[in-house]
Amino acid sequence: MEKKIGLDVGDKTIGVAVSDIMGLTAQGVKTIRRSSYEKDFLELEAIVKDNGIKKAVVGLPKNMNGTLGPQGEKVLKFVERMKKKIDIEVDFWDERLTTVAAHRTLIEADVSRKKRKKVVDMLAAVFILQGYLDMENMKK
Repeated sequence: MEKKIGLDVGDKTIGVAVSDIMGLTAQGVKTIRRSSYEKDFLELEAIVKDNGIKKAVVGLPKNMNGTLGPQGEKVLKFVERMKKKIDIEVDFWDERLTTVAAHRTLIEADVSRKKRKKVVDMLAAVFILQGYLDMENMKK
């Protein structure tokens, strides 16, 4: 078994989660404030190397009818560029409702709006990765 990284790629931030070695649970690692592709990839590469990660699960935002919109296209372009910098296998995960679920979870936990803003993308990455891990484990 090997650890996996979950990514929620947005225009301003990248939510990052990492699985445990058994591939059972996803833990939030951080929210990367985006500044440039180069800095984004350096930060991601450090997390990948430190954790011995071979696979990334990237949330792919789709429209409710299943088609790819402008944000989905941006994520595909990001992943294309990332794969040139970081040697990693990538799987995509339909993330249509993960950010909504992350917001709901934080509101239910009574997290202030200011704090929610800082962690919602990381939590969305946890939901993306956890959904993927649960699907993988059901196949076993």
